[in-house]
Amino acid sequence: MREYSMVDHYPVSARDFATAGDASASIKRKLKQLGVDSAILRRIAVASYEVELNLMIHSVGGTLTMMMSPDEILLVSSDAGPGIPDIEKALQEGFSTADEEARNLGFGAGMGLPNMRRNADEFSIQSALGRGTEIRMRFRLQ
Repeated sequence: MREYSMVDHYPVSARDFATAGDASASIKRKLKQLGVDSAILRRIAVASYEVELNLMIHSVGGTLTMMMSPDEILLVSSDAGPGIPDIEKALQEGFSTADEEARNLGFGAGMGLPNMRRNADEFSIQSALGRGTEIRMRFRLQ
């Protein structure tokens, strides 16, 4: 079992678009202060923003957790939301189930999950209808 020297939890409320990006900005700020390489930091910033927005738009809210060890950053998003009916379809670029409100605010282009998968060194998603979704993204620091 991996030992993480830092574990931070960021609660994300459903539909709270006024705070969109706050959790991912906090993660980016903290990792920058810790001297994480800028190329890795950029990938983490993109993935954390996308997963934070997915929590806001598609779930009943949840938690984004960042864990850091000397050789990796692990981001875990978990919610008790509705779940994803078809994960393979949801992973396709451009596919979105975002509602009109989210789209009118400029969100919901269907790039969230593909951007997460593209930026993480390891990506996994588990979802059960009516029970929620967990997304795990691992970023190697070395």
